[in-house]
Amino acid sequence: MFTGIVEERGEVVAVEQLPDAARLTVAGPLVTSDARHGDSIAVNGVCLTVVEVSGGAFTADVMRETLRRSSLDKVAVGDQVNLERAAAVGQRLGGHIVQGHVDGTGVILSREPAPHWEIVRIGMPVNLARYVVEKGSIAVDGVSLTVVEVTDDEFTVSLIPTTLELTTLGQRQQGDLVNLEVDVLAKYVERLAVPHLSGPGAGRSGDNGPGSVSSEEAR
Repeated sequence: MFTGIVEERGEVVAVEQLPDAARLTVAGPLVTSDARHGDSIAVNGVCLTVVEVSGGAFTADVMRETLRRSSLDKVAVGDQVNLERAAAVGQRLGGHIVQGHVDGTGVILSREPAPHWEIVRIGMPVNLARYVVEKGSIAVDGVSLTVVEVTDDEFTVSLIPTTLELTTLGQRQQGDLVNLEVDVLAKYVERLAVPHLSGPGAGRSGDNGPGSVSSEEAR
């Protein structure tokens, strides 16, 4: 589990294409300071399993399903990425509950600078809109953010100077893809409520809402 509070911006230093997968090597001196084989690190909001740590960088395998559903499919050497280690039991939950299981990708539609923050408008898949509510939480490239406004296919967030400076969201431009993870509590509430609201046949096996992924699921 993660909190959506990015610890550092890392850099992709190697991308190896494999059959139905890719192997990424990411430099991040902070997140690798205590990383071991088998640990989880979120890369742009995608939970990846560390397979090797060396020289301030870690390597992780990304399965085809994760590549298909996230922006990691287009990551290249030199790209900066948001990094967060898994939450430790007993620490403060500064953001919200983030699993690192990306529900889909959104696209940056516009940016509106203001004196002390920036309003960013993000398009999202229609099937995710029901899980996004005004003043609710959403993870964008692994960053825990509060939704300002929401429609059927887009939402806005306000980015404070710290977020703009310390995460990749300060660099994203109109048209860029971002990973989206909606609030997992909303999905569970829907799953539990549907059989009681929709009549016979509702809540059938496999009807779990959007298919979210992490590379750990494909192991």
